[in-house]
Amino acid sequence: MLKERVEELLTEVFAEHKSLFLIDFSISPDNKIKVVIDGDAGVSLNDCILVSRHVEHQLDREEADFSLEVTSPGAAEPVVHQRQYNKNIGRKLKVKTISGETLEGKLEEITEQGIKLQWKQREPKPVGKGKRTVTIEKEILFSDIAEAKVVIIF
Repeated sequence: MLKERVEELLTEVFAEHKSLFLIDFSISPDNKIKVVIDGDAGVSLNDCILVSRHVEHQLDREEADFSLEVTSPGAAEPVVHQRQYNKNIGRKLKVKTISGETLEGKLEEITEQGIKLQWKQREPKPVGKGKRTVTIEKEILFSDIAEAKVVIIF
């Protein structure tokens, strides 16, 4: 019953604040509620507080004792929701496909079906010795992505 009530409360808060969305939600056997949220423009501390207060103030601790944690996904966490790609346009992604291929490039575009990565690589000249730098673009369907992570550059 606690899970259904929390899901209902999360649906309410995301309906009010359309730029935020749910990434993950779980309740452990000892009623530790963990909610991971993201937003189209990122997530601020105030966004986490807003979601936390909306859920916590609507639940009765007399009915079920619980702890609540609302967080944003970490920088090293994979991109799991299609809406997360939007805020990462122009950033470097490392994508592993279902077939086992690993691609790393700048996220150029998002389509209804997938993403477009672009990167530069060296390849042999068609005539003569030496190599030349070429720009490669590849479209990857969402259904073909096993894991995608933002590459953090320092």
